[in-house]
Amino acid sequence: MNETAPPRDSSMTGPPPLVPLATLIGREIRSENISLPVVRYGHAALAKRGEDLFLVKTDCQRIPGNPSSPFSVFAIFDGHSGVSAAVFTRENLLEHVMSAIPQGIGREEWLQALPRALVAGEVSGTTATFVVVDEWTVTVASVGDSRCILDSQDGEVSLLTVDHRLEENEEERRRVTASGGDVGRLNLCGGQEVGPLRCWPGGLCLSRSIGDADVGEFIVPVPHVKQIKLSNAGGRLIIASDGIWDTLSSEMAAKSCRGLPAELAAKLVVKEALRTSGLKDDTTCLVVDIIPSDHSVMQPASKKPHNKLMSLLFGKGSQNSISKVTKMSSIGAVVELFEEGSAMLAERQTHVALPDIQEIDPLHKEIPPFKSKPSLP
Repeated sequence: MNETAPPRDSSMTGPPPLVPLATLIGREIRSENISLPVVRYGHAALAKRGEDLFLVKTDCQRIPGNPSSPFSVFAIFDGHSGVSAAVFTRENLLEHVMSAIPQGIGREEWLQALPRALVAGEVSGTTATFVVVDEWTVTVASVGDSRCILDSQDGEVSLLTVDHRLEENEEERRRVTASGGDVGRLNLCGGQEVGPLRCWPGGLCLSRSIGDADVGEFIVPVPHVKQIKLSNAGGRLIIASDGIWDTLSSEMAAKSCRGLPAELAAKLVVKEALRTSGLKDDTTCLVVDIIPSDHSVMQPASKKPHNKLMSLLFGKGSQNSISKVTKMSSIGAVVELFEEGSAMLAERQTHVALPDIQEIDPLHKEIPPFKSKPSLP
C-alpha cells in the first residue's frame, strides 16, 4: 500500500506531445484495424464481516434506449459501521453520475464530461471504487482504500486509484488538519497511542469516504478520478477491496493470475491473499478483461524494462495532479486522458470549469452541481 512514484528525472526533455481526445476518436473511426473490444469479467469474494458489496452492470446505455451507446460499470463498496451506506451507494451512484451529464451528447462529449460527473454523495460509511468501461476508454473514481490496477499488455502494472488512508497519505493528513480536524492514534489510558492514524472526531482512519457524518466536514466524499485509453491490445483491470491490498502488492496480484480467464483469475487473487495472511477482513475482487474481439482470454504480458515516464504518470506522486479533459499524454500502450485528485471544491471548480463543456457544445451549458452529502431517506 506504500507504492510511490520515483523522483522526477531531471534529464527528461519534457512530456510527449499532447493530443486532443477528438483526434484519437477520429483515428478510431477512420481505422479499419481498430474494432470494438470484448469485455469479460470474473468475481470472487470471502466474507468476514459481510460489509463488502460489488456492482457489475454490462448493459448500460449512454443514451437510454439506444443499444449502440453501450458502456459497462464495475464497482466495489467496502462498508464500515454497518452495510447500509454500501447498499445505498451501490443502488444509487450510477444514477447520480448519469444525472450529472447532459442528455443527447455524442460519445466524445460523454467521455469528456464523465470524469467530473463521478463525484460521490454522502450516506453513512463506505469506500467506493467505481469503474466505467466505454470501448477502450476506462474511467475510475475512488474514495477510500479499495484499489483498481491495470495490467496492460506491455507488462506494466499501473495504479489507477489513490489510497486515502491517513496513515499513508501525507497530503490528505495536511488537508484534514488544515480544515480543522485532528489526526492522531487511539489514545489509551496512560497516554499510550495504538493503531493507525485516525481523524478526530469520529476516529475514521480514511480521509475520504461516502458518508460518516459523525466526523464532520473533514472526511469528504470527493473521489480521485482518472481516465485512460487503452491501445487495441487491451488490458486487465483488477478491482479489489483492502482485504486484497493489505496482503498483496499490485504486482503480486497481477502476476498471480496472468493468462487465465477472468473468472478463474479473480478466484486466484482471493486465494493468494488468503494463503498469504488468512481471512482477516472482507475480501472482494473483480477482474475485468478488455480484449480484442479475436482473443478468448487476456494474453500473458511480457514484462518490459521499467519506464520512468509510466511511473510518473501512474505512480502515487502528487495527489492533486490535473490533466484537462481535452488533452492527453501518450506513453506506450496507454493514453492518459484526465486525472484529478483535489478534494478542495474551490480548486476543483478552478481546474474543471464549465467553459470546457461549453466549447464542445453550446447547447449544453449547464451541468448539475457536484453532488455532496445527500442524506439517507
